[in-house]
Amino acid sequence: MPAYKEERHIAQVIETMPDFVDHIVIVDDCSPDQTSAAAEATGDPRLRLIRHEANQGVGGAILTAHRAALELGSEINVVMAGDAQMDPDFLPQLLDPVVDGYGFAKANRFFSGESFAGMPGYRIFGNIVLSFMTKFASGYWHIFDPQNGYTAIRAEVLRRLPLNKIAVSYSFENDLLINLNILDVPITDVPIPAVYGNEVSSIKLSRVIPELLSLLFGGYWRRVWWKYMVWSFSPVALLLLAGLALIVLGVAVGLWVLANSIGSPTAGSVMLAVVPFVLGVQMLLVSLQLDIQGSPNVATMHKLGDGH
Repeated sequence: MPAYKEERHIAQVIETMPDFVDHIVIVDDCSPDQTSAAAEATGDPRLRLIRHEANQGVGGAILTAHRAALELGSEINVVMAGDAQMDPDFLPQLLDPVVDGYGFAKANRFFSGESFAGMPGYRIFGNIVLSFMTKFASGYWHIFDPQNGYTAIRAEVLRRLPLNKIAVSYSFENDLLINLNILDVPITDVPIPAVYGNEVSSIKLSRVIPELLSLLFGGYWRRVWWKYMVWSFSPVALLLLAGLALIVLGVAVGLWVLANSIGSPTAGSVMLAVVPFVLGVQMLLVSLQLDIQGSPNVATMHKLGDGH
């Protein structure tokens, strides 16, 4: 549980945690208020409190908590925010698919048309655009609401992830999805509504948006490199590279034809530009189709034993 300036809500989250939860790991990300004191005041014996000496961002706090939970012998780690927006009553629904063979499950707040009720239009548009960009970058085309931090992940998956290389800021969830796809981990969405209160977001969009765009662009090529080139040279990579090369060739030839024909190109010279461009676009579309078909969306991991 990452916590920053949550002295008003942290006790409620701890006190409503279901009895079947073995450990509650809270990382106070250098809060200037009494978040740690409020957590300790609950007296919950399951509580393990860690305080960062310097603020590391939500991703850094989550990664610290994951490492601590692994040391405690966890089999499934669930991330819940300290602001009481993630209803613990839905925890069994989030755990079920992980127990049954998925490596990772995340909540999806937007599972029906009513989910957008009362939300400003710009936020709806932003969520749709960000979800599409994350689908493209991560390769998980069947998910939505990528910034939802209510998640469950198997300990065995966490041990395979390069935790020291995952983004520690607001883009943590997006980078985590990219790294999960590189490992071909099956994931799923779980319809879970959010609980909205009077919490105030501290996110600065002017800083977050450029960071997200940079991470998603770089993450896409990193995923293609490892998943489709290094570990197995796939038709996805072949079609992608060939398609890009043909598009560049078509554009270059087209510019050369225009520059040398003084506005009256011949049919043959036009074909020299159009044919590679069209073939390149078709190759990119086939590459995208194969990437979508290869999205890990079926439970393939072994089922955890009863009682876990």
